[in-house]
Amino acid sequence: MSAESTGGDQSPEGAAAKGAAMAREKLAQAKADAMKRGQLPRSEPRRRKGVPQRDAGDPLLFGRAIRDLLADRGWEQPAAIGGVFGRWREIVGPELAGHTTPETFADGEVVVAADSTAWATQVRLLASTLVRRLNEELGDGTVTRVKVHGPNVGPRPTGGLRVHGSQGPGDSYG
Repeated sequence: MSAESTGGDQSPEGAAAKGAAMAREKLAQAKADAMKRGQLPRSEPRRRKGVPQRDAGDPLLFGRAIRDLLADRGWEQPAAIGGVFGRWREIVGPELAGHTTPETFADGEVVVAADSTAWATQVRLLASTLVRRLNEELGDGTVTRVKVHGPNVGPRPTGGLRVHGSQGPGDSYG
């Protein structure tokens, strides 16, 4: 049998060339059929609304992709608040961070829990400085108020050594 009767050149290069030629022929036929039906192929790729255009060959930097995602979903401020809460020790210092914990942020108000009434008082005295420092991290005007509460301890014990009707010293003894 000759090479022509078995389908021609069977080398990898010959098979690839034959496949490429067949693909070009089929593509040309599909385009011609589409033109007959009045459905011309697009000359430009489809574009999604709201997605910034960039060069097709350029990869998007990871940091920019994350910023774009946060902006598209409206998560910029919650992500920034989470970052501040995660870096609380760096922002307020190790001593204050050792006795306080940020709990929530809503409507410009940061709620901070202190481990004793003495530290709660200290944070209340430092509230304006803390607001300024947080706004340096988050953007001017983001934090308007710092609300501080002391430790959450249960009800005060009653007993024989307690004066009835007295509120006691009002400290948590922490």
